[in-house]
Amino acid sequence: MSYLDHTYAVILAGGGGTRLWPKSRNKTPKQFLKLVGEDTMIQVAASRITKILPWERIIVVTNELYKEEVHKELPEVPIKNIIAEPMKRDTALAMLIGTLFAKSMDPEAVIINMASDHIVTNVPEFLRVMKLAAKTASENDYLVTVGISPNRPATGFGYIRIGQDLQKLDRGLSLFKVDSFTEKPNEATARGFISTGRYFWNANNYVWSSSVLERAFQTYMHDMYKLTKNLSTLTAKEFHSALKHIYQKAESISIDYAISEKASNLVLIPGDFGWDDVGDWKVVYDLEKKDEAGNVILGDKSAKKVWAINSQNNLIHTNGRMISLVGVNDMVIIDTGEILMIIPKSKSQDVKKIVDKLKEEKKEEYL
Repeated sequence: MSYLDHTYAVILAGGGGTRLWPKSRNKTPKQFLKLVGEDTMIQVAASRITKILPWERIIVVTNELYKEEVHKELPEVPIKNIIAEPMKRDTALAMLIGTLFAKSMDPEAVIINMASDHIVTNVPEFLRVMKLAAKTASENDYLVTVGISPNRPATGFGYIRIGQDLQKLDRGLSLFKVDSFTEKPNEATARGFISTGRYFWNANNYVWSSSVLERAFQTYMHDMYKLTKNLSTLTAKEFHSALKHIYQKAESISIDYAISEKASNLVLIPGDFGWDDVGDWKVVYDLEKKDEAGNVILGDKSAKKVWAINSQNNLIHTNGRMISLVGVNDMVIIDTGEILMIIPKSKSQDVKKIVDKLKEEKKEEYL
């Protein structure tokens, strides 16, 4: 049997996507939106990985609020493979739970962790790199991360610095020891990072064998390891039933803080396959097709709903009402019918501040 016969994908689909408010809200987070293209983000992510893995080896970890929506979006994924988290506990527990579920089906499981809301424009290269990462993880006691080759000084991503070149892989790719992590730097620092050629974006594209990840949790997150160590021996029904007790007791912590920044066996494979995290409206603008004035118009395309006169480089989402612009440039205008948001495109990351203010004032009906 090939290593690919033991490879599983764990798709994380529990996030809220607050920087894409007001389209992305608690009831309809961004993974269920058609932001780029005709399919939802989660459908695109799942179909991408099925080019190397069968549907029955795809596992989705989501919030219990979204279990039915995931099943509706991805009917090909067995219902038992949709893991509903009873409460949010960040990525460390989500990735561990997904890994242990794969191990319950295959003791030799190798897991490719993926987000449900990332864009990849060069799918053949993505699949080549992921297969190399899975092969590396299956043959070595490594935790593998696929670091994204940066193409701009992005301040919304974490950065990974590489150290020693460990070995040459397929067609120009090398395997590197990871030296350090830096959380979202300012633009000047990011420019400095990129100029060295030693830094990559952290996309949480981790690949590991179930046994190596379990040992990492046993070493660095022993309480979480103890809470979950028997899960892989359970039937699917027992596995799902055990989660509420575990989540009530487990710490909320990211995989980076819990494991990656501590592990001595973390390695990196560079990935250059047109990746982006659709993290804010400016990214949506950058990815979508523009008209002759540089405007991107989303939403109801059945009628001419946007009139833009002497207005350039805007992102406009209409919910059906006509939107008129005169002399407006470089703005994001999102109309959902219930909410109208207008913000400079350059301030797209600040949408989260609106969401935080609504939370503070307990305006739940708008979240």
